[in-house]
Amino acid sequence: MPDADAVGFIFRVPYDSMWGHRGITHSITFSIVVGILVALIAFRKEASNSKFFLAIYFALVTLSHPLLDMLTNGGLGVALFAPFSSERFFWPWRPIEVSPIGLGFFSERGLVVLMSEIVWVWLPALAIFAISFALQRYLGPQPPKTSKRN
Repeated sequence: MPDADAVGFIFRVPYDSMWGHRGITHSITFSIVVGILVALIAFRKEASNSKFFLAIYFALVTLSHPLLDMLTNGGLGVALFAPFSSERFFWPWRPIEVSPIGLGFFSERGLVVLMSEIVWVWLPALAIFAISFALQRYLGPQPPKTSKRN
């Protein structure tokens, strides 16, 4: 969802604009708004306390995108604090190849980017999933023990 801002290229929105690529849709504010809207709209029947945790969950999921974009080695950075600041940020360590926008993704450069994302995003995510799955199976709820009475 944060990369919906790429449509701005069609309308000639300047890249460095708050409304440009990696602008407001890559901000903490946007992530919070998305989290709240998803919880309220998609989970209308849930209890209020559940909606609160769902909002936090979807806000964090949305925020993961700009935080990962801050690890890329190109572009102008991420407007993490928009609309309160137009300053753009990168992490000090930027191992992920920046992706070409548009049809350029389907090129040799796009393949390099895909391999970079597999190494730095997908393999670590898969490892985290596998470890959490194993821990859940190992530490998860145990069936109640039945006692034998004589």
